[in-house]
Amino acid sequence: MTDKDRIDQLVIDYQALKKEIHQVIIGQDDVVDQVLIAIFSRSHCLLVGVPGLAKTLLVNTIAKTLGLSFNRIQFTPDLMPSDIVGSEILDETKQFKFIKGPIFSNMILADEINRTPPKTQAALLEAMQERAVTAAGTTYQLAAPFFVLATQNPIEQEGTYPLPEAQLDRFMFNIWVDYPSYQEELAIVKSSTSDQVVELQTVLNAQQIIDYQALIRRIPVAENVLEYAVTLVAKTRLKDPLAPQLTKDFITWGAGPRASQNLVIAAKCHAALHGKYSPDIEDVKAVAKAILRHRLVRNYRAEAEGYSMDAIIEALL
Repeated sequence: MTDKDRIDQLVIDYQALKKEIHQVIIGQDDVVDQVLIAIFSRSHCLLVGVPGLAKTLLVNTIAKTLGLSFNRIQFTPDLMPSDIVGSEILDETKQFKFIKGPIFSNMILADEINRTPPKTQAALLEAMQERAVTAAGTTYQLAAPFFVLATQNPIEQEGTYPLPEAQLDRFMFNIWVDYPSYQEELAIVKSSTSDQVVELQTVLNAQQIIDYQALIRRIPVAENVLEYAVTLVAKTRLKDPLAPQLTKDFITWGAGPRASQNLVIAAKCHAALHGKYSPDIEDVKAVAKAILRHRLVRNYRAEAEGYSMDAIIEALL
């Protein structure tokens, strides 16, 4: 089976996945697409939205359709790193025994990640980066595939610990979950207030996901697409010769090389899911906002003049 055949098969599986997910999740097409791109790109994502927009339900539904083990961790101010990673206890034979924490799962929903202190956030972010955890001097590998989908509430910032920029950079996507349209909300209320139970089918298994992740990495990229991605990121840096006046006026901090890497990988995945064998510039543009949104820092002037992050990225594109 050639890679082209595998990409054709990926498109079929992707459509089947979306069909299953949309039995439970009404609307939110872009959000579902971006979460699936992050999964096939072997990355993590941050879902930002007000409470009650089915962020938890979405992650749970995707885990079921992918046949993966799933754990939800509710982040609170008193959560300790050992509550996530696990801890050592004395067993009946007076030997220390490691009890694995909820991080030992394929898919982790880190609910309200900004509600927990930096020490606990760091334990999760280390696991995301290394795909392993260390407890009492022993390193434990996490199961593959491994994804963290973290949620953050943009309102009620009292008593929260915002993620520093360096840690936000670990997330491939910052996905904005918006309110549903009027018609979508009608459909949501109709389906969620009745007694119907949806039986979800498993479309893929863990090994197939790992194979597709490897396939995405093998997709070739034209030189002009690579140059476009790197140029776009360079334009966000104040001192770069490519930086336009817009960057100098509204941005205090630009994106690092990880943004360029993520743009290319996500563009490959976006192309493959839409039946293309190699990404073009349109694929880079399609994923740019979700990748750059949390990697740029606006200055006070941008905030005073009401320039949103998305508007700045749109202008750079």
